[in-house]
Amino acid sequence: MARYVMTRGRYTRIGAEFDGDGVNFAVFSEHATAIDLCLFSPDGRREIARLTLPERTGHVWHGRVPGLVPGQLYGYRAHGPFAPEDGHRFNPNKLLIDPYAKRLTGHPRWAEAVYGYNTGAKTRDLTFNSRNSARFMPKCVVEDPTFHWGNDRPPAHTISRSVIYEAHVKGLTALRDVHHAGHFLGLASDEAVEHLVRLGITAIELLPVHAFLNDPFLVDRDLTNYWGYQSIGFFAPEPRYLSLGQIAEFQHMVKRLHAAGIEVILDVVYNHTGEGNELGPTLSFRGLDNRSYYRLQPDNPRYYINDTGCGNTLNLDHPMVLRMVMDSLRYWVEVMHVDGFRFDLASTLARDDAGFQPNGAFFAAIRQDPVLNRVKLIAEPWDIGPGGYQLGAYPHPFLEWNDKFRDGVRRFWRRDPGQAADLAARVTGSALQFDHSGRSATSSVNFITAHDGMTLHDLVSYAHKHNEANREANHDGHGEDFSDNMGTEGPSDDPEIIAARALRKRNMLATVLLSQGTPMLLAGDEIGHTQHGNNNAYCQDNALTWLDWARADTALMAFTAKLIAFRDAHPILRQKRFLHSQPRGADGAEDLVWWHASGRRMAPADWEDPELRHICVELRKASGTPAYDDLEYAIFLIFNAGAAMHVALPRPPEGQIWSRHINTAAPEGEPETLAAIAHVPAQSVSALVLDPVRDAPSEAPSGAPSGAPSGAPSGAPSGAGAAP
Repeated sequence: MARYVMTRGRYTRIGAEFDGDGVNFAVFSEHATAIDLCLFSPDGRREIARLTLPERTGHVWHGRVPGLVPGQLYGYRAHGPFAPEDGHRFNPNKLLIDPYAKRLTGHPRWAEAVYGYNTGAKTRDLTFNSRNSARFMPKCVVEDPTFHWGNDRPPAHTISRSVIYEAHVKGLTALRDVHHAGHFLGLASDEAVEHLVRLGITAIELLPVHAFLNDPFLVDRDLTNYWGYQSIGFFAPEPRYLSLGQIAEFQHMVKRLHAAGIEVILDVVYNHTGEGNELGPTLSFRGLDNRSYYRLQPDNPRYYINDTGCGNTLNLDHPMVLRMVMDSLRYWVEVMHVDGFRFDLASTLARDDAGFQPNGAFFAAIRQDPVLNRVKLIAEPWDIGPGGYQLGAYPHPFLEWNDKFRDGVRRFWRRDPGQAADLAARVTGSALQFDHSGRSATSSVNFITAHDGMTLHDLVSYAHKHNEANREANHDGHGEDFSDNMGTEGPSDDPEIIAARALRKRNMLATVLLSQGTPMLLAGDEIGHTQHGNNNAYCQDNALTWLDWARADTALMAFTAKLIAFRDAHPILRQKRFLHSQPRGADGAEDLVWWHASGRRMAPADWEDPELRHICVELRKASGTPAYDDLEYAIFLIFNAGAAMHVALPRPPEGQIWSRHINTAAPEGEPETLAAIAHVPAQSVSALVLDPVRDAPSEAPSGAPSGAPSGAPSGAPSGAGAAP
């Protein structure tokens, strides 16, 4: 082995840090008795030095090696007790990934050597495996993350103007004719960026890009962990997305998207790691300090608390584990310039021994952090642990994925009975869940589809999931998608079915983009992407999940862009304040009025009618909106899941007339003024949007007050019939 000098080094900055003429190494372990730094040859095949870190300050082991430069490959070995029944699983025969590694050379190769125990033994995890795992393990790489950012600036869109696009790095460009397709650089291509700009997207939310594992059970089935929810390194970008093996590729992608006005949000998985339960491999955290990094069963620490369903739960109650997560988040903001995070299974992050704590250590740390409290923060507000479903319980400034919006909108357009009242609540921001503690209507992330579940096209093409390709006998995935095949399961050449499916897709897109809250679209929905009914495509890294741009539905794409542009042009559709049928100070008009199609205000009995298939709502700027805010008089929305009908129109303000801007039944139609028309036709199963525009003086009766339906009695009751 080569001879190296090791000096004291520093403990204050954890990780491997190049300082100009050497590298400082620091790693946390509370229960280790010694930690070895292993250096490897450039090809990663030979261990060329093994150096014991000479210093321990608190629970941080550290040392500095002069002369090392970026590109050096390394790993750790940790000495300590192997006592699984006490929660300790130290095994110095296992090469360990540095939790702070900035880049990995690849992925583990599954062999018995990567397990801390003998896999064939009867008691398995209680045995000690002495095989050296180094040749099966990826190596950590010393990196200098310096990048020439030039004049890069975060777009810093306000939440109220945000339109989020959830996408997979590979799936978005794998089938596009671009350089580095399926990689970070492919996402930075002109074609990919121009598509986002044409749509009007303000932020792309990427499925996990932290280094992750291909689970052994998937490899055994010739499948792949496609989604990436098995993190093994919280600082390192996933190697399969680096076409040139440089972290600068990710930085270039961010810079390119920022230049186009598009923010980058990362889906991050800090609730568990890819090491699994007690029968999982020893790759990093388990070998460095199992008892500190993971939450263990208090009465039997051989076993893990599994609030995630993935075998283990990261122990954010430990200050050094919490520090690792915070350091990771700051690294991606300060060094990699990302604009926000979506936290997978966020309820896990807020749970301690007493249960879910919205003001617990993790959320308190983020909310006071001067770097992190200024970026976008989104919670997936559930997990499978005790009290795991917490929609609406997260503190400001967190936004939350709203599954009630997803399910309610799907069921309304599927024409399920009794869904009109629920849709009314969703369209106005899900106030029951979010209107408290100073939170805004934008706290609700409204979506119809996400990576987990059916695509938009499949929602209208399949009544049942079709996950056979996952090789789990179709037992995996959600049992209820609230989908509808419109008469034929799967593809159809029937023109009526094709037209009905296209209309329903437009209706659902219109609903998400015309509702109060923060809209999120799933990449590919706008071009008609199908997964052939697979609602759990987590292991399908192939043409099933890759977007097929050659078959893109350009008409649907244009309609989606039209909806986004309309939303952006109308402040009423993207308010922070909730609407509660309160009078506005400026003119006394109510900020929210629910109309029956006949022209009268909705009554409580109307909402209780299970056969009610439509909602008609007049939206204004919320009561209490300050004078300096964007002002706009009204928007009139009609969502009709029932038969064709005529809807009585409220009277527009003096000197204006209603103009029909959006009609899902005529998606290519231009805005059409409705002068002197008291009613507007609403086709069966369609959505319409009307906006008052200046024109000739109104032809309605001179005595009709603003806010009354055209031709309706002027004494229509004020504020009656507010939606539940």
